[in-house]
Amino acid sequence: MSPRKANMESSIYLGNDGWWHGRVTMGVKDDGSPDRRHRRARTEAEVRRKVRELEALRDKGRAPRAGRKPTVEEWMTTYLTDIASLKLKPRSLDDYWSKTRNDIIPGVGKHRLDKLAPEHLERMYRAMLDEGHAPSHVLKVHRILSRALKIAHRRRLIVENVATLVDPPTVDETEANPFTTEEAKAFLEAAAKRPTFMRWCVGVGMGFRQGETLGLRWPYVDLENELFHPQWQLQRLTWRHGCGNPRACGARFHRFEPCPPGCTVHRGYKRGCPKPCPKGCKGHARACPERRGGGLVFTRPKTKKSRNAVPIPPPFIPYLRAHKAQQEEMREEAGELWQDHGVVFSRPDGRPLDPRQDWEEFKELLEEAGIDDRRLYDGSRHTAGTILNELGVDMPTIMEILRHTQISQTRRYVKGRSHLSKDAMRRMGDHFMPRLETPSETRTETQSSRAERARRRRRIR
Repeated sequence: MSPRKANMESSIYLGNDGWWHGRVTMGVKDDGSPDRRHRRARTEAEVRRKVRELEALRDKGRAPRAGRKPTVEEWMTTYLTDIASLKLKPRSLDDYWSKTRNDIIPGVGKHRLDKLAPEHLERMYRAMLDEGHAPSHVLKVHRILSRALKIAHRRRLIVENVATLVDPPTVDETEANPFTTEEAKAFLEAAAKRPTFMRWCVGVGMGFRQGETLGLRWPYVDLENELFHPQWQLQRLTWRHGCGNPRACGARFHRFEPCPPGCTVHRGYKRGCPKPCPKGCKGHARACPERRGGGLVFTRPKTKKSRNAVPIPPPFIPYLRAHKAQQEEMREEAGELWQDHGVVFSRPDGRPLDPRQDWEEFKELLEEAGIDDRRLYDGSRHTAGTILNELGVDMPTIMEILRHTQISQTRRYVKGRSHLSKDAMRRMGDHFMPRLETPSETRTETQSSRAERARRRRRIR
């Protein structure tokens, strides 16, 4: 009779099927039953190696949890629904869902979470780049997937986060292209002809983000103390179903086949024909009669530092008072049609300005001012930071005005100017090198110089 094995000791034996089997005691399951894991191999040496690996994970407390492992698609759905939604801002969560639906699930969604390998991710990234996606887009997909796998590793669903073994594409930092002082003046001169003049003064002159500017409301404007309190921002969020059966609710909008070549239905779409719906599609929430959480919404800024008060330039105060009086006249003209949201910059009926129309107006103003095309961020925050630096404002003060959490972030918003560099090097040269006196063309002949010339003539003779 064989002796009884000690607690937590593994068993290795040759089965009737010709395979070597190993049984490893890992502990106890959630229901109290023993947690025994099985490994098998063709040779005894191979099964012993697998058993030792599993025992090492058990002893280090890194062994994966028992039970069937979810696929990448199942885990990403769980992660975004139950975990990330508790921490992420709504706009960020929408972006995570979008990249998960369009890139991660079609690329590696069918793989079991514990069977996912670095090669699978590398092939997915290569395919995305071949399809024309920017390296920055691929890098963001990599970060989303890596974060989800990190949580899975922390919860012992997997042994290792394979995304840490993959080098994502390298992304060159986008170089800022702010307005020069002359361009900023030309831009504001073009904006002065429009009712939204003060909106662009706040964006260019104070470096407010688009959402902060459009979400600025009068209760948070202190004209007496000359302070803006950017407590809210305006964002466009994705609608969510409020009904009990999202798939059935959007049934009439489902399209599971790609559009044929030369499609005329989506001819006016800027991004071309939309992708076919995935199986089990639960989208199209914008058509849900009980939709919620979408459209233009006032949300809190991303960080606490973003809500710090910002001083208003004193020359702006009279213009803001005049803008407020003009808005009161618009309210009287609109009458019952006025929708009071308390926003500083509104449409004729009181609603906040649409961010899309605001962006289009920015492009129109660039063309009117004769300025080459550039990003909205270049014409607002980057411009404000760069011009403040040109005026001699120190970097910590610029950081406070732009409300950044790190000064390294502020440095990326400030672009050096070549004329300032030349002036700085000229002053450096004047500090170290003595100036050479330039000889004058007009000379005054003195008695000593006449005598010296006479001596030279005598020597020559």
